[in-house]
Amino acid sequence: MNKLMMIDGNNLIYRAFYGITAPLQTADGRPTNAVYGFMLMLLRLLQDEKPTHILVAFDAGKKTFRHDTFGEYKAGRQKTPPELSTQFPLLKELIEALGIKQYELENYEADDIMGTLAKRADAEKCETVIVSGDQDVLQLASEHVRINLLKGKGVGDVLPHGPEQIMERFGLTPQQIIDLKGLMGDSSDNIPGVPGVGEKTALKLLHEFGTVENLLANTDKLKGKQKERIEENADSAELSKRLATIFRDVPLPLEWDELAYAGANRDEAVPVLRNLQFTSLIDKIPYAGGVGEDEDPFAPAAPKADERPPLDVRVADEDLLGELAEFLPKVSVIHAETHGDNPHHAEVAGLTLHGEDRYYYVPFELLRSPEAAPVLDWLEDASAPKSGYDLHRTDLALYWNGVNFAGAAFDSQLAAYLIDPTETATTVSGLAAKYELPALAEDEEVYGRLTKFAWPDIETLAAHSARKVEALENIIPKQRELLESFEMNRLFFELEMPLSRILADMEKQGIAVNPDDLEALGREFESEISRLQAEIYEHAGMEFNINSTRQLGEILFDKLGLPVKKKTKTGYSTDAKVLEELAPYHAIVRTILQYRQLTKLQSTYIDGLLKEIRPETGKVHTYYRQALTATGRLSSQYPNLQNIPIRLEEGKKIRKAFVPSEPGWTILAADYSQIELRVLAHISNDERLKDAFLHDMDIHTKTAMDVFGVPKEEVDANMRRSAKAVNFGIVYGISDYGLSQNLGISRKQAADFIEQYFAVFKGVQQYMHDIVEEAKKDGYVKTMLERRRYLPDIHSRNFAQRSFAERTAMNTPIQGTAADIIKLAMVQVDAVLRERGLKSRMLLQVHDELVFEVPQDELELMKKLVPATMEGALKLSVPLKADVSFGSNWYEAK
Repeated sequence: MNKLMMIDGNNLIYRAFYGITAPLQTADGRPTNAVYGFMLMLLRLLQDEKPTHILVAFDAGKKTFRHDTFGEYKAGRQKTPPELSTQFPLLKELIEALGIKQYELENYEADDIMGTLAKRADAEKCETVIVSGDQDVLQLASEHVRINLLKGKGVGDVLPHGPEQIMERFGLTPQQIIDLKGLMGDSSDNIPGVPGVGEKTALKLLHEFGTVENLLANTDKLKGKQKERIEENADSAELSKRLATIFRDVPLPLEWDELAYAGANRDEAVPVLRNLQFTSLIDKIPYAGGVGEDEDPFAPAAPKADERPPLDVRVADEDLLGELAEFLPKVSVIHAETHGDNPHHAEVAGLTLHGEDRYYYVPFELLRSPEAAPVLDWLEDASAPKSGYDLHRTDLALYWNGVNFAGAAFDSQLAAYLIDPTETATTVSGLAAKYELPALAEDEEVYGRLTKFAWPDIETLAAHSARKVEALENIIPKQRELLESFEMNRLFFELEMPLSRILADMEKQGIAVNPDDLEALGREFESEISRLQAEIYEHAGMEFNINSTRQLGEILFDKLGLPVKKKTKTGYSTDAKVLEELAPYHAIVRTILQYRQLTKLQSTYIDGLLKEIRPETGKVHTYYRQALTATGRLSSQYPNLQNIPIRLEEGKKIRKAFVPSEPGWTILAADYSQIELRVLAHISNDERLKDAFLHDMDIHTKTAMDVFGVPKEEVDANMRRSAKAVNFGIVYGISDYGLSQNLGISRKQAADFIEQYFAVFKGVQQYMHDIVEEAKKDGYVKTMLERRRYLPDIHSRNFAQRSFAERTAMNTPIQGTAADIIKLAMVQVDAVLRERGLKSRMLLQVHDELVFEVPQDELELMKKLVPATMEGALKLSVPLKADVSFGSNWYEAK
């Protein structure tokens, strides 16, 4: 039996955008919260409804045939935020990849398309489900057409509506929903209705008169002001009914076969899901043909058969090690077979080297034999250059398994990252495909799955690893040529490659954490959590599970009667946004917010950090991802030491546990002051911005003075806060929507503020214009150190995609140059420490901050040396400024 499901695409993505408030985005900065929320709802619908035919209908444009009748139709709607509009093309690409038909038609709305198809389906007695959050579509309900009306404001549960449910809820037939809209109007669509007639009055009138036309023909039966109001607005009522009527005879070229749905094609869907970084959804997609018992539902398609002759691969033993030693001076590419996400705990199976016409696979256990001494000496020799893929990981994995590594000369992963930082498939096999080289014998991801719990046989492993080395030997020369042509040699060889070694040294060194301090702070948190818990119970008048969303919802909304903001599939929503909105209503909410903050600190940063302390060192050893972000920033993992919260005093206290690893030593921290705004001043050459930094003024106060046109003494806290928001907003390419959210003002006020800012800082405005034009000409933008970011959508005909690319063009040179500067500072500080033979150690990089441990006899020198080196990292037209502080722990140093 056929079953048609139609989805109102515009309605659902809008709800997802405002319902999924987490700032989800891809590594290259594309917002994806709306697409993700849409997908969650779609997957639930596919599971619940199991349709045989699907259509996602979209509005084609702002103007429809209804505007010919009433020019003000939908007037007053706020402009779609760019953070949402950029997601429409992403969603449509994903829907297409999932094998689902989507359709839009000029001059008509999605409701008209669905209404026309519902009429056809109804005539053929085909079971039909329409999904929307707009009550207008209730008029389409019939014996065979059910409306799944979305509840609340998000994309949670649906309320099924057929004719019976509509009658039970409104006392009306589906057709009378049009009359209801005609009388009460619809502010969201700017349908006027009859002024002063709300839903209650409209229902009462329809229960008596049935239709708008019958009501208008019988106004003599009305009395007083109601009679007068209806008669005066008769034309408005008739017009509103026409506007609310879904047109059900749209000339659609669609055939039923085009709507058929039998699951997604894995080869088409999986790459799109990975590109959006929705990896958690990959195994939830219904795939065409289903999944066999022994088939991995989210493995890539099997690679084509490898027709190349097999490589001469030798699995080394003690005798072959002597033969291999002869070739070591000629070896340039090395590959270590490892697995495990955290390289500090990775297992090493073996190493592959290419010597003349054969490849040697050296099992790791063999490196412990006396015959392996020449190989170990070569691995540790910094003067023996070695190339490979992700040598940073190789360095760490070998180190923790007792083998030192030095001499990294060319990292293919880093080169790929510089050549195109938005490239997502930068595995060895991905690079081989990119450079049109023969595919590897096995795809790395499939291989990774095979080896998740156990290594394959050694011959398979050796052959696979040799093919990687062979691929790298062909990839690296191509990358060298590209780096040369892109003028990136200095960036690669003098910044990123040295930094890779520095990061590995920092990670091996680690930072000491005093577990007693963490545990003491944990007890302090536990005591405060208990107090807050008791206070919550007192407010509630009973004990309950505060961590239970259901129980908390019952207390807040059923027992205490607080206003319901949002509902989910399981009941009331009590997420952070809801609680923040409810905080002014009741003290219990404010206490719950404090309770949640502390419990998160307790679990993530007390319990979590205690687990990360390595027993043999007494330290935590983070892992810096050097080839991840599109802007060039480093990213910390295992654990993430860049995200320890410092806005709350309780969060700051966690830093007390980070201490020097040597008795009598000191923690020293140095961080750049407003580095991105200083970069903006230099790049834009704006005289007002430059003047502020050249005279060491508070930049936010200066901005407030210039934008509001007041002297320094008249700048109040709100003015400075607004100026600060727009200063940093400009750096990050903020829109009027984003600024309005940050400041809690209307979008118009935010837009006026941004316009006023540009009127004052004309150099910044000119820079923004010029850099967009440069991006349109070149297809990319660059930092001061030639780091590139490609912008393929800069010429897109889609306004939303183009706008996002333009904002990215504006902020990338600023953020990217700031990221380059802190990296430069790390390389230069490391060089100074080595040249002077200092014992001080660089331990951490946290955004614009560097953290060191320093012996007492070097403290005075380091207090001057570190900020001086940081301030001289790159010459700008305004001074770089680095503030330095120190103490017995990281907390005191800040």
